[in-house]
Amino acid sequence: MKEQTKKSGFVFKTYEAPNQSPFEKLFEIFKELITHTSGDFDEAIDWLRSLDKEYKLTTPEYTIDDFIEDLKNKGYIREEIDPNGTGEGGITITAKTERAIRQQALDQIFGKIKRSGSGNHKSKGVGLGDEHTGDLRAYQFGDGLDKVSMTESLKNAQINNGIGNFSLTEDDLVVEETLHKSQMSTVLMIDISHSMILYGEDRITPAKKVAMALAELITTRYPKDTLEILVFGNDAWPIKIKELPYLKVGPYHTNTVAGLQLAMDMLRRKRNTNKQIFMITDGKPSCLRMPDGQYYKNSNGLDPFITNKCYAMAQQARRLHIPITTFMIAQDPYLMQFIREFTQANRGKAFYTGLKGLGEMIFEDYENNRKKRIKG
Repeated sequence: MKEQTKKSGFVFKTYEAPNQSPFEKLFEIFKELITHTSGDFDEAIDWLRSLDKEYKLTTPEYTIDDFIEDLKNKGYIREEIDPNGTGEGGITITAKTERAIRQQALDQIFGKIKRSGSGNHKSKGVGLGDEHTGDLRAYQFGDGLDKVSMTESLKNAQINNGIGNFSLTEDDLVVEETLHKSQMSTVLMIDISHSMILYGEDRITPAKKVAMALAELITTRYPKDTLEILVFGNDAWPIKIKELPYLKVGPYHTNTVAGLQLAMDMLRRKRNTNKQIFMITDGKPSCLRMPDGQYYKNSNGLDPFITNKCYAMAQQARRLHIPITTFMIAQDPYLMQFIREFTQANRGKAFYTGLKGLGEMIFEDYENNRKKRIKG
């Protein structure tokens, strides 16, 4: 009787979506909508109802109203009363929703990144540090006793001197190599000038998604790093991470110099040796604030008076050993030339990109910078 040979190969099956509850399915869509509406709950729900009519997202057993009730019960939204005593109020999202939006942005942009326990970045150089590599070397004068691998050293002593006449000498000692853990202070600059929503393209939503994802990455995976965020239009001002979902574009020009000044002021207060600026912008610098408080604005082409101030700021950042990485969401040749000259003045980096892939590039650059000591 012949033995029946087992056949191996691929088995193709119909794709089945992950088993999600009705609430979970709607919540995934809701988080996306609340980001696009800059935290406006009523507008997000209106969009959700429209999508429900078109794509039949709900059932008679679980409606949009049931979903809203679950959002309340689970602590994702709350009702607010007008403090002026008119009795009118509205529904707003809570800090729990803000965290959920940041986590979704992280998953969408950077992938399902595994969280490390220690939450620190490694530099490429080995030497005195506090993270073990598993590599051993002979003891050298000046090595701390806490770095000596006693198990390996005792084993060497037994091999070299025997058990009967046991002795431990300096020649038997070995130490385990360690890695420096580099810490990074990052300032993320986001352009909120009017051009970020011009020409029928929403550029601000991807920009703030990247900011939320980067914030979630740092706070969960690299808690010893710091991230500060600022926005710049006619002026520049810092915003808190929790404000990101509500970020909107304003009727502003682009005061790149003000943004860079504020970013460097923020970084001067940091003790970390590794400092960097990420700038997301799609437009040319078109505004300066003069010493008397008046604004100098010019949207026609590249104004040398404004661009020279930008170059000066780039050089100042270079002297402070602060590299600037610019993510340029535009393809205009004359703007790209300006960014090339700006980058050369700082000796930083520039990426000329559309909205697609913006997050991946920022993540990759952030990770690469964590692996080395940044020098001017």
